[in-house]
Amino acid sequence: MSGFVRIVEVGPRDGLQNEKQAVATADKIALIDRLSATGLRTIEATSFVSPRWVPQLADAAEVYAGIARAAGVAYPVLVPNEQGYERARAAGVDEVAVFTAASEAFNRTNTNAGIDESIERFRPVLERAGADGVRVRGYVSTVLGCPYQGEVAVADVVDVAARLYRLGCYEISLGDTIGVGTPLRARQMLRAVAQEVPVAALAVHFHDTYGQALANIAACLEEDVRVVDAAVSGAGGCPYAKGASGNVASEDVVYMLHGMGMDTGIDLARLAATGRWLAALLGRETGSKAGKALAHT
Repeated sequence: MSGFVRIVEVGPRDGLQNEKQAVATADKIALIDRLSATGLRTIEATSFVSPRWVPQLADAAEVYAGIARAAGVAYPVLVPNEQGYERARAAGVDEVAVFTAASEAFNRTNTNAGIDESIERFRPVLERAGADGVRVRGYVSTVLGCPYQGEVAVADVVDVAARLYRLGCYEISLGDTIGVGTPLRARQMLRAVAQEVPVAALAVHFHDTYGQALANIAACLEEDVRVVDAAVSGAGGCPYAKGASGNVASEDVVYMLHGMGMDTGIDLARLAATGRWLAALLGRETGSKAGKALAHT
């Protein structure tokens, strides 16, 4: 297997948003700047959600203003609605992401809206983004299971992904939010979605609750997916997943990809050092196996 795989680094947003301890604005900026120096092409910087819902990211505008934007690197942010989009644009953001779920129960619990309602909230965002020349990425969560309803029908995943793509999202990230997927199920889900959305417009986002994330990614690479979401140090993850161990670690994904002969453009040693720095900042060991191993080489 060969070719280029783009890693979408979600650590500064997805990795930090549920941290109980407050992370200083300066530290968030330092994290993004360190990640920018690793060769990553896409770093999700923050989220312009209501500070009432996600206090950890209340400093979104300050963080975005403070980062040293590297040439050739995209710094998208998550926006929940038109108000979030307006705040993001006022901060100078030129790429955003919107977020919904394939599970009605999860969407209502997480966003106080049904799937249809959440997609209607995105419609003016996509319209304004199109007029502004702003790229929009779409996230679909709970594609392989939901903490509230359990099984999620593949047809529901296909439907939501296709609707976001038709609205104008240039890329759809398929998220196993609680990390229950296995390679066979991941492949089956991906093949079904690819009937409605081109594989070139699909990304995968696996959590590692059951230790299946790397295997799931490998299965999707065999189906020609070439965009993978990951979080440095394995930070974050869904707080509703039983025994959740966080997002798949970017370092582990990069180590695997390089071992498969695939190119990422990323300096693994520098990425692993950044993961250990973040872990120390948060008062824990890195969640990346590769990061731990590379500390001793």
